Amino acid sequence: MFGLAKYNYESFTRDFLQKEMACKGAGPEPGERAPEFEARTLKGETIRLGNYREWKNVVLTFGSRTCPMTAGSIGGMNDLCRKFTRSDVQFLFVYVREAHPGERIPAHRSMEDKTRAAEALRGQEEIRMPIIVDELRGPIHRKYGKLPNSTFLIDKSGRIAFRALWTQPSVIEDALEALLERQRDRRAEHAVVHGGEDRSFPLSYALVHAYGTLERAGEKSLADFREALGARGRVVLASSRIAEPIALNPGKAFAAAAIAGGVVTAGLLAGRMLRQKRLSARHPYDVYRSRRRAKRTGTDYSEPVGI
Repeated sequence: MFGLAKYNYESFTRDFLQKEMACKGAGPEPGERAPEFEARTLKGETIRLGNYREWKNVVLTFGSRTCPMTAGSIGGMNDLCRKFTRSDVQFLFVYVREAHPGERIPAHRSMEDKTRAAEALRGQEEIRMPIIVDELRGPIHRKYGKLPNSTFLIDKSGRIAFRALWTQPSVIEDALEALLERQRDRRAEHAVVHGGEDRSFPLSYALVHAYGTLERAGEKSLADFREALGARGRVVLASSRIAEPIALNPGKAFAAAAIAGGVVTAGLLAGRMLRQKRLSARHPYDVYRSRRRAKRTGTDYSEPVGI
């Protein structure tokens, strides 16, 4: 029971960011063998990763209903799933622990809870790809680094061709097309593409989706977010509350202007709240800054955690 509680945290806290997430890796490295797993989908099908070897490439995405980054990326991933329906690519979505549990969408205490949450997300976002419900202790999620919304591109050899620490459909699409082209031209099942990884953080997802996603989880989720991230969290929520209602309405031609207005408003709020401070982090979620030399680019990066 201790291990279950440790994985499925009841509250999103600053302490959790620093102690539980900050020192963890990002899962298997590019070129490494993808960790094997077997699990069931919402439709009752058994999925074995090894069954796709030498047959299909796999796009493996992680997420949850209370994750703003999932909310920001899932529509684009649905589009990719449709685009590559007839190619030798299999899209899989793994439902994991709640990123920001609240009183309406709490931490999972049973597989029934987790399955209901996954079903709700499927209906809400009209997810086309098979949804795997990870077990309560998150064995699949743990094997792949435990980040809340990462994506791994696994080639036909069963190795990691590319990984994105934060799912961005355009990045995944570029990597996937590069892999397919490499496989066609060189007839090789394995290839590391686009440097093997993308660590960039799509701040726009948070600026648009944070408030609505957390509000759906409950006031506790919003309060935990503000408490854990302080002034930066309040800026993100204020911006999101302004931008989201219009940005998510496809019939509004001024959606882009609304997003820009929300960002500007957030900047004004930040100026008022942080007169005596400087925003030292690169984005609001970078509570713990893990700096090291990026292996392939020769530049420093700041690793974001906790969405």
